[in-house]
Amino acid sequence: MANLFAQSEAENFRQAQPLAARMRPVTLGEFVGQQHFLGEGKLLSRLLAADRLGSVIFYGPPGTGKTTLARLLATESKRKFRQLSAVTSGVKELREVLERARDELASGGQRTLLFIDEIHRFSKAQQDVLLPDVEEGIVTLVGATTSNPFFSVISALVSRSQIFEFQPLSADDIRALLRRALTDKVRGLGNYDVRMHEDALGFLAEVSDGDARRALAALEIGVLSANTKPLEFTRELAAESVQRKAGAYDPTGDEHYDAISALIKSVRGSDPDAGIYWLARMLEAGEDIRFLCRRLVILASEDVGNADPQALPIAVATMQACEFVGLPECQLPLAQCVAYLACAPKSNAATVAIGEARQDIREGRILPVPVHLRDRHYPGAKRLGHGEGYEYAHDAEGGVAAQDYLGVAREYYRPVERGFEAELAQRLAAIRARLREK
Repeated sequence: MANLFAQSEAENFRQAQPLAARMRPVTLGEFVGQQHFLGEGKLLSRLLAADRLGSVIFYGPPGTGKTTLARLLATESKRKFRQLSAVTSGVKELREVLERARDELASGGQRTLLFIDEIHRFSKAQQDVLLPDVEEGIVTLVGATTSNPFFSVISALVSRSQIFEFQPLSADDIRALLRRALTDKVRGLGNYDVRMHEDALGFLAEVSDGDARRALAALEIGVLSANTKPLEFTRELAAESVQRKAGAYDPTGDEHYDAISALIKSVRGSDPDAGIYWLARMLEAGEDIRFLCRRLVILASEDVGNADPQALPIAVATMQACEFVGLPECQLPLAQCVAYLACAPKSNAATVAIGEARQDIREGRILPVPVHLRDRHYPGAKRLGHGEGYEYAHDAEGGVAAQDYLGVAREYYRPVERGFEAELAQRLAAIRARLREK
């Protein structure tokens, strides 16, 4: 009787779980995705085959299988699975788990795999507690994080762990998971008469952004909210079942840097379409508008420069316009600026010039100011000879006097043959020829 009650309780608990939880793989063979480190012959597979699984850190976006794979690793390596959340657990709970793991190992029992979700939420002191037991092999640590561990996990722990970066699941992976859920009569929706339309399946696979939980949640909502049998799961039903995305990324996380890097490189590469997309991605995530403006002003000088002298004024005007109009309208000048900078001719000649000059100052001899260029507007300067021999440029033919302004022969600024800078290159060649007449 007690056994029947336990079975009924387990069944009730299983039915209360969302579809994504019920459909979690129970074997590695069911696990979908991450073949770049889990496929045949790849590192994690080889560690399991050799029974040399050490501490690892799983890094990647939500819904890609980090928790599930941690459970499967415990099963495959015949270790006892223990789980803590860095959000709700402290040092006390952590020490208790580590002490039990040590006692279990000392008594000849199973080794322990300790899974810590959101490990980046632990403070440095909490992460330090793990070090002795990780180093001695008392526990096999599996840490999961959505933040780059090289920034958010202490270096001592990173150096003792293998880092595996999870990628968003592909659209084909999501389709496979959805089909499995539709046919599984025990854990999934196989007992429902669902006729899934291919365009609906494709829509769910694309809009989920590689997040299995999001895709399965939308499928479950669509099936359970419909009253018709058989259920025609159309694209319209799929669209109605998908929750609005909370954001393209966390603007306080390291994806913030990846997104701005993609925006800058797209504009530098003269691709306005990619630039507009990454701008939109950052706006949807709630990115700081001042940060975006600041980066565009820098880009206008760094990558466009004098090839289009209007680039910097346009970027500065965009910054001022955004301060004036605010959201949501400031997306318009931002988009205009990104499109203009992407289409503008490019030159980094000024960027290279200032970099080379500063490097010379750091690594070479500091050049004295030539005597004829020194200030002579104070008592005694004339007695020192300061300013003697200086030629006033406006009095010279063409406004360029033949005199030395540096003291050594060095060229830093080399205009490119693009845009307005091509004209500057011709003008500069004549100027330099005149200056060298001295």
